[in-house]
Amino acid sequence: MSTQRPPLLWLNIFVFVTSLVLAVIVTPWYAYNYGLGWAHLVWFIIAFSFTNLSITAGYHRLWSHKTYQASPLLRGIFAIGGAFSMQNSALHWSSDHREHHKHVDHDTKDPYSASRGFWYSHIGWMLRDYNQATYSDYKNCRDLKKDNIVQWQHKYYVPLTLVTNFGIPIALGVIHQDIIGMFLVVGAVRLFLSHHTTFFINSLAHIWGKQTFTDKNSARDNGVLAFFTFGEGYHNFHHLFENDYRNGIDWWHYDPTKWLIKACSWVGLAEKLRTTPQLKIEKARAAMLLHKAHLKLNAMDACPTLKTKLEQEFDTLIASMSDYYDSKKQLLQNKKQQVVESYEMSLLVLRHQQLKQQFEIQKQLWQSSIKRYA
Repeated sequence: MSTQRPPLLWLNIFVFVTSLVLAVIVTPWYAYNYGLGWAHLVWFIIAFSFTNLSITAGYHRLWSHKTYQASPLLRGIFAIGGAFSMQNSALHWSSDHREHHKHVDHDTKDPYSASRGFWYSHIGWMLRDYNQATYSDYKNCRDLKKDNIVQWQHKYYVPLTLVTNFGIPIALGVIHQDIIGMFLVVGAVRLFLSHHTTFFINSLAHIWGKQTFTDKNSARDNGVLAFFTFGEGYHNFHHLFENDYRNGIDWWHYDPTKWLIKACSWVGLAEKLRTTPQLKIEKARAAMLLHKAHLKLNAMDACPTLKTKLEQEFDTLIASMSDYYDSKKQLLQNKKQQVVESYEMSLLVLRHQQLKQQFEIQKQLWQSSIKRYA
């Protein structure tokens, strides 16, 4: 790595420092002396949600990972919200993010590598021109060069950013007769929090949480971060299954981005939502538990027969799991095609129920064996 430090990006520094001062110092002073009302809070929540969801559902899951397809209307909304979020154009953002996934944790090739520390991955990588050679032709985003909305936003990113970040708060200030208050709350505070909650995915989500599915990279699953980042906190899952439109896969996982995309599909604004087969997810989860158990057993210098027994139980679990999900897939296909007789369907249903019960029993046995070590 070169010892010469890249030049400072003074515009980025100005934006980050200004939003920090306005949000942390000026806004509390203004609220104390002049007061803020419910209108400020309501419009803050709306603007904060709009900008963050434009990043998570638009920049991230739509354009960076192509996890679903969106209508021109939805893409246009995300393009405007992305400019309002002031995190560069969708083309630029996606180029960075694809490099991050391709070279995750690499000191020089990952644009915001967590291996270089919290500060660098959170904001430091944007304060100096570390990646100046990356953006000559955006060759890793050839597909996005064919998206006319992405290209329009990239071309007019600066005027769109100025219009949204100044025009929207000022317009709200005129309506509610408090231009300064709206500019501070909907403009500065919203921008400051939008920036840093997004940046936490690059930093904290690679430090704090559980490695549920893989330890091949530093990404973590963290439900607390998911709450503040509109579902992006289930980052360990995302780094292994990046083409899934969901980050939180279970019904109790807080993932408003997933819910928004699904809702858009119901009204024709999104289609072809990509998901990871459940069998693949369950295999990865079980394999990670076995790996953690092996690490603990090795540290304990445990008897080899214990490791062998766990591996045998793992193999039995995977076999039972595969039988169950194959049966489920066959049952769904036959129901969809409606080509089997009712008697044959009854046999399929009965067989499926038996495999499901067998899988549940095997899963309980596995969890009972593994919980002492993983």
